[in-house]
Parts: sequence; C-alpha cells; structure tokens
Amino acid sequence: MQTSIKFAVIGCGHIGKRHARTISVHPEAELVALCDLAPRPTLGLEEFDLPFFTNLKTLLASEIDVDVISICTPNDLHTTQCIQVLNAGKHVVCEKPMGLSKANCEAVIHKALNVGRQVFCVMQNRYSPPAVWLKSLMEQQVLGDIHTVQLNGYWNRDDRYYLKNGQPHAWHGQLERDGGPLFTQFSHYIDLMYWLFGDIEDIQARFQNFTHQHSTEFEDSGLVSFRFLNGGLGSFNYSTAIWGQNMETSITVTGSKGSVRIGGQYMDKVEYCHVKDYKMPDLQPVNPANDYGTYKGSANNHGHVFANVIDVLKNRTTITTNALEGMKVVEMIERIYALRPTKL
Repeated sequence: MQTSIKFAVIGCGHIGKRHARTISVHPEAELVALCDLAPRPTLGLEEFDLPFFTNLKTLLASEIDVDVISICTPNDLHTTQCIQVLNAGKHVVCEKPMGLSKANCEAVIHKALNVGRQVFCVMQNRYSPPAVWLKSLMEQQVLGDIHTVQLNGYWNRDDRYYLKNGQPHAWHGQLERDGGPLFTQFSHYIDLMYWLFGDIEDIQARFQNFTHQHSTEFEDSGLVSFRFLNGGLGSFNYSTAIWGQNMETSITVTGSKGSVRIGGQYMDKVEYCHVKDYKMPDLQPVNPANDYGTYKGSANNHGHVFANVIDVLKNRTTITTNALEGMKVVEMIERIYALRPTKL
C-alpha cells in the first residue's frame, strides 16, 4: 500500500490556499490540517474539511500525524516558524523568502542539520519551460562566454496591494516585515539569475520611491548593476510602480556565440534566439500566472515543487532548491539592499 506524505499549511492567504489545493490533488500527499491567526470563517476555506488551528504552537502540540509543514505566512515570520517546525521533528516547505537576513537563514540551516530534517525552499520558477531551456543552454555552454545579462521586472503593486479599506496592510509595505520588492516580488527572479549564472560582485545600485510614499517604507523601483564571479556583466532593473497591471519580466543574455531573450509578463515567452549552429526546440506550454484577483504573480508551478518534496522524502531524487540556495538568494538581496539609503 502506498504511504502518503502528510502535510499541514500555516498561513491561509492566497498562496497558502494554493499550497493546500496543490497538496490535495497529489496522489501521494494528504493535507491533514490548516493554521492561521484569522478566524476560519473569514478565510474562505469551505473546500477544506480539515482540523483548523489558530497558532502554530497548538498545531505542533496536537496529536495530528504530520510529516511536513508548509509555511505561507508574512516574510518576517518564516525563519522563526521554520525553527519551531524543525524543533518538532517535521520537515519544512518555506515560501520565499527563506528569511530577511542571511543570519536568520543560517540559524534555520543549523537547526535542520541538528535535527536531521529537510528544508524545501519554494522557487517554482525554476520549473518554467523557458527557464529550464535556458539552464540547458548554460550547462552545455551553447552561448559561449557570457558577456551581459539584463534582468527586468516591471510589475504593478498599487494601493490594492498595500492598503486595505484605506488603511495600511498588516505587513505589506512595512520594512521590518515585508523587506521590499526584491524579497517579496522579485526574489524568484534573483534565484533564477543565481541558478543560471552564479554569484555576483561589485554591486552598484540606485533606488527611488515614485508612487508609494504613502503606503510603503521602502523603494518601489531600482537599478542594480554588478559583475558575475563566473564572468560577464549583469543588471537588474525593477519597479512595482507600473500603472494598472504587470508589464514585463524578462531576461536578455548575450554571449560570444549568440544571444537569447525570454520575455512576456512572467518570463514565459522566448522572444529572441540567434545562436551559432543552433536550432530552437519546441518547448512545453507555460503554466498561467498565479492570479490573486487584483494582481498577479509568478507562474503557477507549485505542483512541481510538491512533487519534488514527495520524491525527496521517498528517496527518489534530490531537492530542487535546498536551504543553502534559499539562503544564497537572501544574501544576494541583503548585499544589494546594503546600498539602499536610509531615506528615499
């Protein structure tokens, strides 16, 4: 008889519900509990007839048999809750970012090693067909020496995101809880850049808050330039001040043997491929973006994430994004934000 991996989800907002639905449809997974500070009737959880808890401590102290707890709470809670879950002897699936500092991420990794449990970082954009294709180009050195990499993220996050009934959101926009666009909106794409091209150095940056002075404690736009340790120049231009809707997430790569560009709203289309002695293959269809009603996020590849969790725990494969990689993304963002002025 096939044994299911038992999951609980803490944090039942948009992304938490997506985790819960994804777990529920996997044939080797079982969703056994949900947890959120808000009262259950206010969360729209009618589709889940499961035990519900209002704090993580009570869930962990219960007699419910659970193997993995998926953390979908505000950014500033991720590391402390990871450690709580690990102390209880459970594996962790942690939504991005793994933490808001390298030091906090190191504490999670240290605890995971001490208790012998896994920490899975959700970086689902690695499963996008254009990203998988670009990874294969890099591994096979199809583009030759990399000259330049330009990453662009132009998204909309306006008062629909940062305010609720005209009042500040519970954590969106707060420096100590949210961290800023590189943590909350664009960490998936910094992870892709690291996955494809490696670490960066010689970072320079400019930041500006154009339209969110009344709603955030940090910038809504930035221009960042750097060098890759593996060779080549890079830049990341980003903004959440785009009017009305998300505009673009793209990456343009030039090398000694050719150039490619992946664009579209969510880096979902190969817009240019001109490479010496190379024929562009047909790629698998891209999953639609996560739709949160008033705004959209990255592609919905959480099914691949949880399939990997289950395969790892059943000793069939290795982790797609491990805790060290999750920490590395946080560390790169921390180095960029070290250049952010105290007042914009």
